[in-house]
Amino acid sequence: MKSVNEVKTVFKSLAANESFARTVAAAFASQTDPVMSELAEFKTAVSEAVTNAAVHGYRDSVGNIVLKLKLYEGNVISATVSDRGVGIEDVKKAREPLFTTSETGEQAGMGFTVMESFCDGIKVRSKPGRGTTVVLTKKFRSKNGV
Repeated sequence: MKSVNEVKTVFKSLAANESFARTVAAAFASQTDPVMSELAEFKTAVSEAVTNAAVHGYRDSVGNIVLKLKLYEGNVISATVSDRGVGIEDVKKAREPLFTTSETGEQAGMGFTVMESFCDGIKVRSKPGRGTTVVLTKKFRSKNGV
């Protein structure tokens, strides 16, 4: 697929920046003239990836999260969320519903499940001690059916 537009932003792994990431994703996706339900799903999936990076990737520290958005021909958008945090020891296990590394019990362990249900594709690459990259892909229908 040919990329027709892209944007990259870097922000700190602070809770306040989760809403920033949602807004950036929504603004970028707006060029597809999206159906509102698909836009809401995409924003939620990006939000889950960013939350995972902040809460699990950096745990008790603050680091950078990189959000790259690309628009391809045919209204396909990819969102890449990367961190340089602690990484994931077992990606397959982490993608299981209800699995969490949260010691406080405040996390439901449904982040990857939500991402998978709201996107057409998800890829996860991680190395312990080096960080994690999540790539979400979604094809948008435009309001006029294209």
